[in-house]
Amino acid sequence: MKEEIKIRSLSSTAELEAVRRLESKIWGESDSIPTHQTITAVKNGGLVLGAYSGDELIGFQYSFPGFNGKSVYLCSHILGTDELFRNKGIGEKLKLAQRDEALKLGYSLITWTYDPLESVNGYLNIAKLGGIVSTYLPNCYGEMEDLLNSGLPSDRFLVEWHINGEKNADTIGNAFDQDFVLANSLVQWNVNDKGLPVVLPFRNEDLHNNAVQFVPVPKNYRSIRDTDIELARDWRMRTRDAFSGLFTQGWQVSGFKKMSNPEIPVNFYILTKQ
Repeated sequence: MKEEIKIRSLSSTAELEAVRRLESKIWGESDSIPTHQTITAVKNGGLVLGAYSGDELIGFQYSFPGFNGKSVYLCSHILGTDELFRNKGIGEKLKLAQRDEALKLGYSLITWTYDPLESVNGYLNIAKLGGIVSTYLPNCYGEMEDLLNSGLPSDRFLVEWHINGEKNADTIGNAFDQDFVLANSLVQWNVNDKGLPVVLPFRNEDLHNNAVQFVPVPKNYRSIRDTDIELARDWRMRTRDAFSGLFTQGWQVSGFKKMSNPEIPVNFYILTKQ
């Protein structure tokens, strides 16, 4: 019988030391967040959540208070899951638990960053949770040498998750059929002899005169990065230009279209005017 995954808030030294060890295991580096820092954050409006299979910590989420000069929000800094437990919905469980605990603490907004080329994260953050994005951060963390980020600029989306509402952006993605999305994509691609999507040049001035814009990202960016680093770099730089240009013109990411056809190697972000 499979163990039920349980989520709970963590605050003791032993619990947070286990989080530090799991972080090092996931990212393959010893330079993890010190336990004294996570303890201090928890005591001052921050939050650490752990996902457990039985007594084993198999996922975690760490966040701390943020302030933009006008309002306080919860800054969600890091979320990780043990490799053996991925693709089981644990990230979503952690985020929903984070929402519940943040509301108890009095927050109405949670923010975090993620790589926009990671489709799995895009589907979770935008389609399932209902986050929105209007800020692109080029090389946000500089050159990173961990297992998940080495070799490419660390570009990130800044997500805003307004947790007082119950918005589910899946309704936006479901409003457009596959053929319409493909016909109106801002960025086009081909498939190379390895079966990988190759991003083609584009110009932001070629925007369609629609109420929505669609920008593709690979379904499996990690496989591209592992097999063809130059192709991965092309996707990084050309989508950087697309998103940065659109955000400057007042567009925001408000939906995500997951393409069910396995022969289509990309998914799509949906952008609407703010």
